[in-house]
Amino acid sequence: MQQDVDNQDGNADLLTLVDDEARTLVEGAPRRDRIKIAVVDDDTFVHEGTRFALGSYTLNGRSLEILSAFSAAEAKVLLRRHPDIAVILLDVVMETDRAGLDLVGTIREEFGNETVRIILRTGQPGQAPERDVVVRYDINDYKAKTELTADKLFTALTAAIRSHDQLMRISEARRKLEAMLAFTGSLFGQRSLHRLAEEVLDGVAMLTGAGGDGLVVIAGPGGEERVLAGRGSYSGAPRALVRADVGEPVATLVTTALEGPGVVSRRPFAVGLRTEGGRRIAVVATVPDDGGVLDDMLLKLFCDRVAAAFDTLLLQDDLRQANERLEQRVAQRTAELMAANRRLETQWARARSTAAFQNELLGIVAHDLKNPLAVIMGRTEILQEIVAQAPVAESARNQIDRIRESARRLTGMVDGLIKDAMGDTLELPIRREDTDLVALVREAIEANKPLADRKGQTIAFSAPAGIAVPCDHERMREAVDNLVSNAVKYSRQGGGIAVDVRVQGNEVLITVTDSGPGLLPEDFPRLFGRFQRLSARPTGGENSTGLGLFIAKRIVDLHGGRLDVVSPAPGGGCAFIIAIGLPAGREAAA
Repeated sequence: MQQDVDNQDGNADLLTLVDDEARTLVEGAPRRDRIKIAVVDDDTFVHEGTRFALGSYTLNGRSLEILSAFSAAEAKVLLRRHPDIAVILLDVVMETDRAGLDLVGTIREEFGNETVRIILRTGQPGQAPERDVVVRYDINDYKAKTELTADKLFTALTAAIRSHDQLMRISEARRKLEAMLAFTGSLFGQRSLHRLAEEVLDGVAMLTGAGGDGLVVIAGPGGEERVLAGRGSYSGAPRALVRADVGEPVATLVTTALEGPGVVSRRPFAVGLRTEGGRRIAVVATVPDDGGVLDDMLLKLFCDRVAAAFDTLLLQDDLRQANERLEQRVAQRTAELMAANRRLETQWARARSTAAFQNELLGIVAHDLKNPLAVIMGRTEILQEIVAQAPVAESARNQIDRIRESARRLTGMVDGLIKDAMGDTLELPIRREDTDLVALVREAIEANKPLADRKGQTIAFSAPAGIAVPCDHERMREAVDNLVSNAVKYSRQGGGIAVDVRVQGNEVLITVTDSGPGLLPEDFPRLFGRFQRLSARPTGGENSTGLGLFIAKRIVDLHGGRLDVVSPAPGGGCAFIIAIGLPAGREAAA
């Protein structure tokens, strides 16, 4: 009976009579304009009084839909059926002294409902101290029934509804933001403009509720327009946009969106986008009257991400087209170079044939000249014997001697012509003089150092103070330069090159070691051939004529030396060794 007395005292300011007309007004209001509240109390008079007191309540044009539960157990069922309840007017003491407080924990933790606002009402304030309740439970207000007059109920309910509306807006914004992030994350995985445009229309439908007509139009730098994707009544829109195909209102929206970036309309939804490449994009979609519209922050995020996605895809498309054009130009240039090489090879073959013919002709001519010269030389010898046995003027003897000397000189010239004609066409003249080989090698290294520096390579040089050897300075430097140049050319980027000069026995050894790919077994038979290209390729795009090693070996051979190569295994680099003999008396131990 104490509970009934408390309830009656707590309802002193709540009329216990119910106006049937008022109840009809509340229950008959349009559902979408009504705010759901729940009265959870085991006292029937509290329900009746609350309905009467709030019968004419409206907020921003919305009235109330009041739902009732007479116990915590009934309230759980009610909340499962109506998860959109905005406010609960909750009694603390019902089945148990803590039934209301336990229900708060169930709502927040078990149901996971963080948005519904809860106003605690109790006729026994000592059962639930106000500070303890506020700290431990997420409630909107705590009132004793004795102090909850109609005006205070109005004020508390209004504050709770507004708090609920704000939480719902925050929750909706969060939901849209999560959907926006998920949506924009999928944009950058598209590989075609058409598919990207369809994805944008899907995103607009998801975020704004648009499910009908939609259109995405792009305009290039030259002003030409084309439809990337269409939905609903625009699904059959032609690729080249014709204003009559979409109707004047939509055509106007498209024009406006293409003229300026940003949102130009919210219903219908229309936004203009700009890409870094100068393309303009219009997105137009029909949004239902009860559909949601993105707020300014989400709209800006939407525009930025969609524009970035289009820009990325357009740049990729431009890059793909540029690569295709480049590949075509490279193929064309390669064909031209191959044709030029074939022409050069033909010309080189002709030149070699001509040179061979000239050498053969020169040999024939020189050989034919030797016969009469031999006759002249023989006649002059006979004349000298005759004049030696008979008195002849001194002037005659002098003339015979001059004829003989001229014939001898001409014979030497003919012998030289024959030697040139029959010898190698790359025969090199050698002029020997004492040369410091250490200084010579250092000159070759310095000449190749700039290219090595550009490739990040280091050249390590070790040698004694100086070694004098009779040789042709220019020719020998050319041979060393060819080896150092090859080492730079075939060593890896950032690799090391070692050059070493030392005396071993009666020879000077110049060793050039690279960090290249080494030689394959099939390379050795043609290593020093003319115009031979081996398996290794230059690491910096340099050219190779195939003559460097041939010329180096020819020069070393002409000096009476030798050129050896050591390549341990493919991938282990190469070492080329020039061995030049020392003059007698300058030998040194290894």
